[in-house]
Amino acid sequence: MLYSMLRPLLFKLDPETAHHITFKAIETTLKLGLVKRQALICPKYQVMGIKFPNPIGLAAGLDKNGEHLDAISALGFGFIEIGTVTPRPQPGNPAPRIFRIPQARAIINRLGFNNQGVDQLIENVKTSGYKGILGINIGKNFDTAIENAVEDYRICLRKVYRYASYITINISSPNTQNLRQLQSTKALNTLLSELKSEQRNLAQTHGQYTPLAVKIAPDLDAPQIESIATLLMAHQIDGVIATNTTLSRNGTEHLAASKEAGGLSGAPLTNQATAIIQQLHHFLQDSIPIIGVGGIMSAKDAKEKMDAGASLIQIYTGLIYQGPDLILDIAKVICNPRH
Repeated sequence: MLYSMLRPLLFKLDPETAHHITFKAIETTLKLGLVKRQALICPKYQVMGIKFPNPIGLAAGLDKNGEHLDAISALGFGFIEIGTVTPRPQPGNPAPRIFRIPQARAIINRLGFNNQGVDQLIENVKTSGYKGILGINIGKNFDTAIENAVEDYRICLRKVYRYASYITINISSPNTQNLRQLQSTKALNTLLSELKSEQRNLAQTHGQYTPLAVKIAPDLDAPQIESIATLLMAHQIDGVIATNTTLSRNGTEHLAASKEAGGLSGAPLTNQATAIIQQLHHFLQDSIPIIGVGGIMSAKDAKEKMDAGASLIQIYTGLIYQGPDLILDIAKVICNPRH
């Protein structure tokens, strides 16, 4: 209710400025005791060997550096994914690099993995009071050659392993040059082989098993999805996140902002992402859980993702357009005993 009143004011600001103001406002109201923390409990959500208090998560990208975990946790999420983080700090692409398309309830971003580096992210996690389920999304630096990408992922995997509930291998952002080449059969086979080997070593070293998930793009055809699913099963990957943002502009071609480069998220992605989940579910046959993300703007959208085969869901753009009430709306629909 309150967010619907504030959104017109926030939307008058540059998106990155609005982002920082929103987080400061949440943190201030929490410190002053003006809002209560939401706690949404759903029964029997065990995925990747982890018990989730509810199946509604925050997708990576909103809190890249893990700076706002305490504020985000107050909104009622069952889990939070931070990142994408890279081995070294990097500024990302030049601003402006986020563009709202209100007519389509969409956003285009070309941030380019702007983050403070993996070491700072770990410090932020350690100093936060957050004790919930934490996903850490890892990627490569923009200036690391694609043929050397495995080492960037390995560096991040080693560093975040102790602090994450699960780790996401991001090979699907459209805003880092050539990154999506890692979805090809040969490159993905090598990457997964190396990272699973590293995971086994780390599990032995730390005495804990931290699951690995892979985040894929929505811009894939059925043979590509089948190939990826086959490799995920062959390497015993623990989860798959479907999907990242899209390069498609279907349904937004007539809007000026759609000409901007970058990945599109929000309502135009809804059906495309759901279709990918359905195909993945068909090929995986319940052998690997799917986390559904992409265009979840309502409780209905979330239920469709679950019905298509997702075990958990994540939101991002829907939160920006609908506000925190979206979390409660989704919980009312999908948090019931049948799950």
